[in-house]
Amino acid sequence: MPPTVIDDLAQMIAWPTVSNRPLTALAAHLADGARDLGFRVEMMAAEEAGKANVVCRAGPDDAEDGLIISGHMDVVPTEGQPWSSDPFQLTEREGRLHGRGTADMKGFIAATMTALRRLRGHPVRRPLALIWTHDEEVGCLGSRNLIPLLADRPLPAEALIGEPTDFRILRMHPGHVGVTIETTGRAAHSSKPDLGASAISAMGRVLGMLERLAVDLQRERRLEEHLERPWVTMNPGVLQGGQAINIVADRCALQVGYRPLPGDDPLDVSQQIRARLGELNLPAGTAATLRVDRVTPALHTPSGQPLANTLRPHACPSDQQAAAFATDGGNLQELGIRSLIFGPGSIDVAHRADEYVETRGLLRAVDVVEQVVRERCL
Repeated sequence: MPPTVIDDLAQMIAWPTVSNRPLTALAAHLADGARDLGFRVEMMAAEEAGKANVVCRAGPDDAEDGLIISGHMDVVPTEGQPWSSDPFQLTEREGRLHGRGTADMKGFIAATMTALRRLRGHPVRRPLALIWTHDEEVGCLGSRNLIPLLADRPLPAEALIGEPTDFRILRMHPGHVGVTIETTGRAAHSSKPDLGASAISAMGRVLGMLERLAVDLQRERRLEEHLERPWVTMNPGVLQGGQAINIVADRCALQVGYRPLPGDDPLDVSQQIRARLGELNLPAGTAATLRVDRVTPALHTPSGQPLANTLRPHACPSDQQAAAFATDGGNLQELGIRSLIFGPGSIDVAHRADEYVETRGLLRAVDVVEQVVRERCL
């Protein structure tokens, strides 16, 4: 008997594919499953050991329509979270399937593979591609790596990205840019702080500047009819500095993330930060620099896509058309692929302790993927 979608999900959850760990076991599992269904499969290894993308294709290469189904294999960490059960063991309680990645987004991947097993033996008349990526949670790195590799490959023009949207169809989202601001100073014994220059004190002024910039950005509202927060949000997320309380700190680093809106130049805010750093009145003997670490593009898929018409009978009614979070769709966009975000589960429980997908939602996802593939590809 073939595995059920819950069996498949349980196996996937058991692989702790946190972004700082290998995920090749899950990638190989998905590749083997696709080969068994007749797909032409490529495991595209990344430079980092233990990481790979999986690209699977079925049907003709020369047709103009068809469908891409995509999702990411990595999950976020669980350390320090108050889980009620082992996050890497699927646990069912009161109609909910708990485990890291159940909603975001191994549940959708399991539903897709189960739906495709139901369709085994049916001829694929229009192209069908599966794209499973690594390291989406730390900047959509896997899909970024795919851009040069897939640039000359024949692929369908529309993609279904099964992030948890509670079965709402979303066609846009902000991007996510990560920058590091570093302040430097001069070390000294803390009994004579005037002989040094504190990089931490300098960073305090940087933080004040960022707070003022965040207020200014909130006034620049766009796409208010689509976005829950129609401005560039910014988060100073990680701060590290100093060596000991008896040493004046000579170095401090702050990692900041901001989310450019669809249609924005993703580097515009970083340029604003750099300009304001240059104007900042820092303590004598200190300096500040900025480095862009990663750029995840925003997504803006035009309305009226054929895939939206296919999904609509299966979708929950909603006026919302944008996700607040970034996806691989921004990078796929650079390949001319128009993505829609649609899947089971809620982003509100993703990344939290006791993450879950409802059992009925997971079963419904299997039916939806089966029907969409039938309509688009068989």
